[in-house]
Amino acid sequence: MSGKQKRKTGSSLMKNSFSFRMCEETLQFSIALFKALLFLFGHTIGILLTIYVLLTPFYGIMAVYLLWTFCYDWKRSSKGGRRSETFRWLKSWKYLRDYFPVRLIRTKRLDPNKNYIMGYHPHGIMCAGAWTNFATEATGYSSLFPGIKAHLLTLTLVFKFPLYRDYLMAGGLCDVSKESIHHILTQQGTGNAVVIAIGGAAESLDARPGSYTLTLKNRKGFAKMALKTGANLVPVFSFGENDLFNQVSNPRGSRLRAFQTKLMKVFSFAPPLFFGRGISPKLIGFAPHRKPICTVVGAPIPVRKVVPNPSTQQVNTLHKRYVQELINLFEEHKHRYGLPTAVKLNIV
Repeated sequence: MSGKQKRKTGSSLMKNSFSFRMCEETLQFSIALFKALLFLFGHTIGILLTIYVLLTPFYGIMAVYLLWTFCYDWKRSSKGGRRSETFRWLKSWKYLRDYFPVRLIRTKRLDPNKNYIMGYHPHGIMCAGAWTNFATEATGYSSLFPGIKAHLLTLTLVFKFPLYRDYLMAGGLCDVSKESIHHILTQQGTGNAVVIAIGGAAESLDARPGSYTLTLKNRKGFAKMALKTGANLVPVFSFGENDLFNQVSNPRGSRLRAFQTKLMKVFSFAPPLFFGRGISPKLIGFAPHRKPICTVVGAPIPVRKVVPNPSTQQVNTLHKRYVQELINLFEEHKHRYGLPTAVKLNIV
């Protein structure tokens, strides 16, 4: 082969490699944007699709689906849900994982003969790390935690929307009601873990790059539930979760923050004014920024079941220990992800 032919072959390989990389990045971005749009408008899309099908010759199928949903399946989200392993193993979730990318780190083995309440921090805008790690198998959850079935919990309201509710439950999601948590931890045997973004809607209002403010000081319901069910507590911190979107300035005490807080009390969810990137990283859009997320699962905190009801002191003691273990987890791992020593968690 001549030198000219070799150069031509090498050039072709470089072009093919570049084309493949561009194709991969386009797929990753498309899946990330699609996931963000479903997070924002999934309920609306579900309603519109339902209405559309009812106006087509296939209306009978939709009518049967709605009848089944409202008469038989309505409380499924509080009874352990209806996960689909096929859905959780979809290749599309690997593209979502690689877009950021997302990693899941195990610090201690979890005993499959016990149940767990995992506290996920921070909430961020759309819990991208929580979804990728615990609602899919993209980061190898079942390999890292064999025998532990994860149930990511979210607002009860979102399970009222047709089609969208089935999409969520396919990933193993259930609602975050007391009834739901109690059912999973007491009626489904052992080897279950409920994953709760404890800061919830309020914490999302503090989600912005470089923010480490956690709404946790007065969130003690999870500790009480752990004592009532005997489930061990597991702190989880997701480095990079708050870096995915920018948010309009809304400091505590501002008019915007007061308005958002009022809406949150009425509708149970916060309306953060956020923005990400567009097709180009320099454009504003709904897609999350391409920032790495590393979710570190801490060591379990042993909890002894208290019957019939734990005292306030017992709840406070367990809550205090959980907060300290979460801080320790953050301090132990923050240097590995480029955070300076001066950065501390702000617990509010």
